[in-house]
Amino acid sequence: MMMKFAVIGSGAMGLRYGILLQDAGNQVDFIDGWEDNVEKIREQGGAMVSRDHENTHLVPINIYYPEEYQGDPDCYIFFTKQMQLADMLDRCSHFFKPNQYAFTCMNGMGHIEKLAQYFKPDKLIAGTALVATVLNGPGDVDFIGKRGAGSMNLANYTEKPDEFTHQLVDELEKAQFHPTLTTNFMGTLLAKVVFNSVVNTICTMFEMTMGEYAAYDGAEDMARQLIDEAYDVCERDGVKLINTRQDEVASIMHVSKGAMPLHYPSMYQDMHNYRPTEVDFINGYLVKIGRQHHYNASTHAFLTHEVHLAELGKQRELKQKQA
Repeated sequence: MMMKFAVIGSGAMGLRYGILLQDAGNQVDFIDGWEDNVEKIREQGGAMVSRDHENTHLVPINIYYPEEYQGDPDCYIFFTKQMQLADMLDRCSHFFKPNQYAFTCMNGMGHIEKLAQYFKPDKLIAGTALVATVLNGPGDVDFIGKRGAGSMNLANYTEKPDEFTHQLVDELEKAQFHPTLTTNFMGTLLAKVVFNSVVNTICTMFEMTMGEYAAYDGAEDMARQLIDEAYDVCERDGVKLINTRQDEVASIMHVSKGAMPLHYPSMYQDMHNYRPTEVDFINGYLVKIGRQHHYNASTHAFLTHEVHLAELGKQRELKQKQA
């Protein structure tokens, strides 16, 4: 059954989800606020798509600025950065309708509260994606891994899947995202936050791929220390994560060594390109929730400070390059 989607935030992950859902036979529109991206895609007649840096080809897509969009999709797919979402929601609010669904697999935490201001609880679906994608530049995206690589989890905000949710899962399966539907909303979302709080942050700090990190003799010990703190926070907040602590350590090592060894996480890509990172919505989020329960997630706090210090260094480097 064909569905109508509109992807809001047409960067690396937005393009990948939208293009593969389009390839699976769905109608997909793309909405973005980054002028360079929108104009480049319009100029070249679509997005340039490659896989593992090879077979670059043009995929025709329709892209719009929020202010000019007049479509009526069944579902919006959100893939902005956390710090950009509030502004994008405001710019898009004129075309939201009560019958439409919102679906997102954004990194970090903070987006659910913002989306819930515009969409009813029974229309909100969120998940997490272990899908590696790189935006080389405006209108130029690289899908990392062989076709069908990666997986994802999703859950309804109400934790009660409806007919639409099952249709969405079917289309995501056709697009080879390998979705798993759960009925544990916060446990599903926080599992990815915990994963990213290890891999994204460490790989960014030391400018290395996931495989290079996992090859280090102490990688598993580092992961376990961060995971133990994160699980301590989640347990105090009443959230039951979908994996055990040991399963989460094993998942990080398996994905880093086997599934995505050559991948630089999205936080590294932001740092490398002199953009603000989402560390406050990942490690920093765990620190904030811990403090609400009088628990000090000290390792996550230290890493958050380290990333911000590295951001200052990158901004100094950018100013020197521009001088």
